[in-house]
Amino acid sequence: MNRPLPGANAGTRCDCSLQSAATASPAGRFPATPTATRPATRSSPTSEDYARHFELPVELNSLVLAVRGGDGGFEVELADRRYAADHVVLATGPWQVPFTPPIASGLADDVMQLHSTGYRRPEQLPDGPVVVVGGGNTGYQIAEELVRSREVHLAIGARQAPLPQRPLGRDLFDYLERLGLMRKTVDSRLAQRLKDRETLVGSSPRRARKQGIRLRPRVIGAEGATLHFADGSQQTVRAVIWATGIRLDHSFVQLPVFDGDGRVEHRRGVTGVPGLYFLGLPWQHTRGSALLGWIHDDAQYIAERIAQRAATTHSAGGTPPATEFEPGVGEGARHEPIGSAPPAA
Repeated sequence: MNRPLPGANAGTRCDCSLQSAATASPAGRFPATPTATRPATRSSPTSEDYARHFELPVELNSLVLAVRGGDGGFEVELADRRYAADHVVLATGPWQVPFTPPIASGLADDVMQLHSTGYRRPEQLPDGPVVVVGGGNTGYQIAEELVRSREVHLAIGARQAPLPQRPLGRDLFDYLERLGLMRKTVDSRLAQRLKDRETLVGSSPRRARKQGIRLRPRVIGAEGATLHFADGSQQTVRAVIWATGIRLDHSFVQLPVFDGDGRVEHRRGVTGVPGLYFLGLPWQHTRGSALLGWIHDDAQYIAERIAQRAATTHSAGGTPPATEFEPGVGEGARHEPIGSAPPAA
């Protein structure tokens, strides 16, 4: 089952800053050279190929409303059905809910506003000045595309260290992998220094200025058709793109696995609730834990924990594998096993 991100299936012209090899699944490689930059929409075919390869019963557009404790295990609630399971792996990744700052509400109705997840191409926007808010990879990429056809301002809060995509002709992630940096664990000294720092890959303030993008400081206010910046300047706009990030949303998980700040408490994805696991969190175990090219290490670890627990439970006469049951049916009622469903096309 999946929890779709708004706009995730629509075409976009922004490129991921990861090389092909870094976003490849074990079942197959992205159809390009290992160091090619992958368009943001091109991971989907690889995911579909992966599902077909392993004959996984994927259920698309199946929004999970709740995961809670059930009859000796877990109950997973969807709009039209529920599942009972002995084990649940929450592999929703680190990006679920687009974040737009509250100051956006101060803009007039005739100012077009988009979150970066809703941006597809320059033709979406009206003529006139555009402000892209957010100095990360996404903000820079969108600004670089828009400046070819209009006046663009890029508002940057915290500056990120810029790195070239291909230093000395080799992809950046190739160096990181060869130096062992992608596999540094979260409790290492280096990880403690790096895990809260973001990096610009392939973009830089200098390159942006050369392209004609006007760099502005942090946006601190919005009124009518005007944005106000931290240095006291202001800009009248026709459109604003909020490249202000995507945040975690585990509100559907109704189990005691969060700390006082809402962060998941786990050790390499294994939580304190037996049978509940997370996969794909940033720095879950290593720098690569949230990236497709390295996520298989954590996936294998979790699969081994599930196999060990299942063997122990079943040898002691525990509950059978996950089953589907309709709303309204008694808690203990179990029907056709999920694994018997036909493979996704």
